[in-house]
Amino acid sequence: MHTDQPYTQSRPLPPYRGILAVDAKDFTGYPAVQHGAISRAIPQLLEMSFERAGILEVWKDRRFPNSTGDGYVFGFDPVVMPFVVHPWLATLQGVLTEFNTHSAGAVHIRLRASLNVGPLPDTGDEFDGNGTPRNDTHRLLDSRPVKAVLAASSPNITQVAAILSDRCYQDAVASGYTGRHPDYFIEVPATVEGKPFAQRAWLYVPMPSGNLYDRRVLGDQVIDDQEKRQPDDGSRKRAAGPGAAASRSVVQADRSNVNSGTVYGGQSVSNIDVGRDHIGGDYVRGNKAGTVHGNQGDTVHGDKHEGDR
Repeated sequence: MHTDQPYTQSRPLPPYRGILAVDAKDFTGYPAVQHGAISRAIPQLLEMSFERAGILEVWKDRRFPNSTGDGYVFGFDPVVMPFVVHPWLATLQGVLTEFNTHSAGAVHIRLRASLNVGPLPDTGDEFDGNGTPRNDTHRLLDSRPVKAVLAASSPNITQVAAILSDRCYQDAVASGYTGRHPDYFIEVPATVEGKPFAQRAWLYVPMPSGNLYDRRVLGDQVIDDQEKRQPDDGSRKRAAGPGAAASRSVVQADRSNVNSGTVYGGQSVSNIDVGRDHIGGDYVRGNKAGTVHGNQGDTVHGDKHEGDR
């Protein structure tokens, strides 16, 4: 006799699937007449970013896809999870930068993304993809750290903020299979206001701006632990000495412009055609450069040229 009651009999686990969910920041802040256009643009931008990242098959082979109005979710073969973490997230940052520059302020799409992995039904049934791993993926997407870091960052620079479940991080990043060092990822306590949800997770921002060293993002315990391991500002100034040069960031621009001040990555110019609307303009893309403390940050402490003297 078949039963769906848990704990009554053993049965095979569903296949393991990677799960990706994205959500647009401030979707409801746009007039209702624009909601349909934004909802259509999101899967188009996702498809374009997978193609540019060289893993279009992830999009073509997606499982139990679903538009959420202000976002999109689907499952995929977890074997490609390292490539979804990198280079896809960085490529999505570039595609959104390009789109937002070309839109001339009419529509500005910034996305939160969450990645998870786990067993989910995938038989071709219309109700496939439902289960705890998918529920947790949506909770991560709505969690305080990823919302806070996107809100606190510059809309001109940071278009993507991603959060990985601990399982996804351990399997794809800490294992060494992803082409990104673990220091690019920040451990955060993922909680959702009004929901009984609290998990260890990992924040990744392909193009950071603003201050990631923030209690709203990292949580009080993470901040306190980091501060215990670091000297205060006075100690750092005394260690540097009265004649020490000011801390600064140095960036190499890949086949592009070199700018004064702090610059993240190279710069290039290209055009984008999304859907039926063609909008022209400049597109800035590139990878973050700089020195990190803790897991990831933009602050350099002390004299970074001390060894040269």
